[in-house]
Amino acid sequence: MSLRTAVHDGSVVARRNLIKIKRVPDLLVFTTIQPIMFVLLFAYVFGGAIGREAGGAAYREFLIAGIFAQTVVFGATITGAGLAEDVKKGIIDRFRSLPMSSSAVLVGRTLSDVVNNVLVLVVMGVTGLVVGWRIRTSVPEALLAVVLLLLFAYAISWIMAWIGMLVPTPEVVNNAAFVVIFPLTFIANTFVPLETLPGPLRAFAAWNPVSAVTQAARDLFGNPDPTGTAPPASWALANPVLYTVLWAGVILLVFVPLATWQYQRSTSR
Repeated sequence: MSLRTAVHDGSVVARRNLIKIKRVPDLLVFTTIQPIMFVLLFAYVFGGAIGREAGGAAYREFLIAGIFAQTVVFGATITGAGLAEDVKKGIIDRFRSLPMSSSAVLVGRTLSDVVNNVLVLVVMGVTGLVVGWRIRTSVPEALLAVVLLLLFAYAISWIMAWIGMLVPTPEVVNNAAFVVIFPLTFIANTFVPLETLPGPLRAFAAWNPVSAVTQAARDLFGNPDPTGTAPPASWALANPVLYTVLWAGVILLVFVPLATWQYQRSTSR
């Protein structure tokens, strides 16, 4: 099939997934309530302790980019859970019986989750503004920060797509993703400055791609470390935009073919 046909089929599947969110509003409600809860809890619970010297408001500015990164990465699990559910219900087999591009299901699923992440970022941004977060740079730089967050989340969604094709139920996807994503997002500079971590964890966090995308967003939003201006702990954090793009590119190069191969294998039984 032609590229035009593949793009059209992918957009149809993406629209189908977005319509599902509209018809099951609970999905959107809980997707947006969670980031609001995280922003409020971390801003006022951690902010009083971590940002004491520089002031709670300074920590809240530092925090928001980390919340953005954590939420869009966790949001990528929707891709895997949605595909696992479609496989379980036989919907994927129905798609395969139609004259459509074989890549449409995976492309449509991942693209619809990008739209979902955009909505979540808007909600979190408004909540952040309420608690004291401010963008200290230009509009183009802020937009670049959002694009980097969405690009990284899109890459992670292809890992989740591969997992969704491997496991039998959506519940297993969520459990498996939690085991991996939870430490990745917490052993990082998402919620605390890197200098506060013990040696081995600090070394891991310095090269953690979640730390890089968080640092890139902070730099582009103009939100500094409230504890001071410590030098970057690694090349990755000295060049966070480039490191984030490199990681996203590598993940896509590896997991787009893997997820596509597993899709063909899983639905041909």
